[in-house]
Amino acid sequence: MNAHLQATGSAYFISRETAKPETHTLSVLVDNEPGVLARVIGLFSGRGYNIDSLTVSETEHEKHHSRITIKTRGTPHVLEQIKNQLERIVPVHHVIDLTVVAGELGHDRPLERELAMVKVAGIGDNRVEALRLANAFRAQVIDANTEHFIFEITGRVSKIEQFIAIMKPLGLVEVCRTGVAAMNRGPAGM
Repeated sequence: MNAHLQATGSAYFISRETAKPETHTLSVLVDNEPGVLARVIGLFSGRGYNIDSLTVSETEHEKHHSRITIKTRGTPHVLEQIKNQLERIVPVHHVIDLTVVAGELGHDRPLERELAMVKVAGIGDNRVEALRLANAFRAQVIDANTEHFIFEITGRVSKIEQFIAIMKPLGLVEVCRTGVAAMNRGPAGM
């Protein structure tokens, strides 16, 4: 048996992965019809791949197309497998690894943004501090009463994470996040 192959319970040998996992953002253009999202998600769950973020929305109403943005993690080999398997699903028109394209364009990552609604309950100094910090993060108050605030914040994932962490000791109650929406710089489209 070769040293770089490991035996499995199957009749096939699986090569040992030595590459480190990377996080990539994939953009998938699909037909907007029932069951397409389930088929795409089924591909991930059926093969044991994880999805860190998932965003879906119709983008071209006249053509009945939707765009699925998936943030996932894996070795370069696994990420290539995911992309190839997504392309084989019939209602999928186009799959782009936005992270790879951004690298080819000389950028570290594609443009990624997320929206979150963050509910913070508090009185007195905590209430004042929550408002002050929300202003510093450019979060908007979308609902308020004497017991709580609901903030809307948009930005990079790291900004959202930092805002949530800062609000925890001030009375964080609930968080609702949209997932990542991503696009590459430059004049070319998907």
